[in-house]
Amino acid sequence: MTTVMILKQLPVLFRYADVEKFTENANVFLTRAQAKELVHRVARGVYINLLRDAQPSIEEVACFLKTPSYISCEWALNRHGVLLQSPVVCTVLTLDTAVGAARTIRFGGVAIEFSRIAPRLFNGFETRDGYNLALPEKALLDAVYLRKHVPFADELELDVIDKYRLLQMAAPFPATVKRRLEEMINQGDI
Repeated sequence: MTTVMILKQLPVLFRYADVEKFTENANVFLTRAQAKELVHRVARGVYINLLRDAQPSIEEVACFLKTPSYISCEWALNRHGVLLQSPVVCTVLTLDTAVGAARTIRFGGVAIEFSRIAPRLFNGFETRDGYNLALPEKALLDAVYLRKHVPFADELELDVIDKYRLLQMAAPFPATVKRRLEEMINQGDI
């Protein structure tokens, strides 16, 4: 099989293991495909098939890098219209333990950072266009939980937030997160 024939069978985002199904020496295949600019290496073992017309979004790449995962915090708040500023960091929450600053990936001019979240808090997201995105209420809770404060508090359009759903989703979070939410509610922000 030729390189092009193999790449036509691979999806836009693929892993090293996917190539091993088609060729005996995936290293040589991928090195040559990269030299011919037919694939782009995103991270160790993860590639973009440049023969495909549609290229993946930052969100698709982020969720593909670690599974299971979902996009949250400022990035999700921006996607839902709660935060008007365009973030430069896409926060991905995962159950995987391989997270932290050393695992941050740069893609499309954005830093994709990975944070681990407890299984009991791994919920409150919807699948959208090939990736998982936190609901606005969950994204706010995750941001308060991870950042220890409300990000860009004075720039949030909180009329999008469903107060009832926010309080329901806050139940499994630690008391400090619930306290910060109560402060926001008492100040009339939500």
